[in-house]
Amino acid sequence: MSDFARRLSAWQRTHGRHGLPWQGGRDPYRIWLSEIMLQQTQVETVIPYYTRFLARFPDIASLAAVPVEDVMALWSGLGYYARARNLHRAAQQVVERHGGHFPASAAEIAELPGIGRSTAAAIAAFSRDERVAILDGNVKRVLCRYFGIEGFPGEKAVENRLWALAESLLPEQEIGVYIQAQMDLGATVCTRGRPGCNRCPLAEDCSARQQGRQTELPVARPKKAIPRREARFAVAMRGDGAVLVERRPPSGIWGGLLALPEIPAGLAEGDIAAWAADTLGVRSAAPQALAPLSHTFTHFILDIQPLRLPVEAELARARDDAALSWLPAAATAEAALPTPVRRILDALNAPDLFAS
Repeated sequence: MSDFARRLSAWQRTHGRHGLPWQGGRDPYRIWLSEIMLQQTQVETVIPYYTRFLARFPDIASLAAVPVEDVMALWSGLGYYARARNLHRAAQQVVERHGGHFPASAAEIAELPGIGRSTAAAIAAFSRDERVAILDGNVKRVLCRYFGIEGFPGEKAVENRLWALAESLLPEQEIGVYIQAQMDLGATVCTRGRPGCNRCPLAEDCSARQQGRQTELPVARPKKAIPRREARFAVAMRGDGAVLVERRPPSGIWGGLLALPEIPAGLAEGDIAAWAADTLGVRSAAPQALAPLSHTFTHFILDIQPLRLPVEAELARARDDAALSWLPAAATAEAALPTPVRRILDALNAPDLFAS
């Protein structure tokens, strides 16, 4: 075992994270679910979702057997919703192509929807002790700092170098302990901001620490101005509290979730009532502005202006849109809603209902 791997593994046994809900077992389904949920999401946020998800879908067969809408409902609020759609698709493929048995090797696992090389390796290492390297954000940060790797890790040449380095450091045994050690060190000690070098088992000969470059490595992504977009959403609400929602297309922003109908850009406020009658099939009073909010996606910021449309009567729609449906107030908590939509509906019960 290399000195790098030996020190990391020894540190993991004493100081690493233990007792998380997905640790201590070899079930690839549970490991897979945790790895997908943990992508770009903190452990504290994932734990309650993971627990609820397993209670509803204890195995691959139960996940594959339900409509994707059921999966999206449990995922609501966790973000990055393509993960949930791919999770469902992958479960169906495991049932259809592998007889319900999760693939054994990292190469086979990586062929499933939504599973990249690093995630596949983590699943194989934890469930089968396969000797494969991972290269998630935490590992990239540790390697860049310890070995003084220059360049943005997202660049292909830099990433290829990191993959080769990660593979060269693999120990012959106890792969699972070593992989977990890499993850834990990056998540709890060698963090993006304020790394705890005084607690790091690699600090003695870490290149970034020796040169005082902890805040410089890894090299940050070249900055680009984050574009902003604007959208108006119709909050068409009946007297019984039900809200009109539409099922978003399977792909794209909030794919497969229930969202508020978007008011066409450029439509004058005085024409919104006519649009609502023709498109949504409701006659409403004049639009009332609710408090605006913003939501940050990976590549842009969406500035949202919700407009409440108090429904006076239901009309025949100009088009038969099966995506539109009424969401009862009592069903809001369990519905598959994007976070901004849930915030808007929650605000309807707040005292400061309308924007000044």
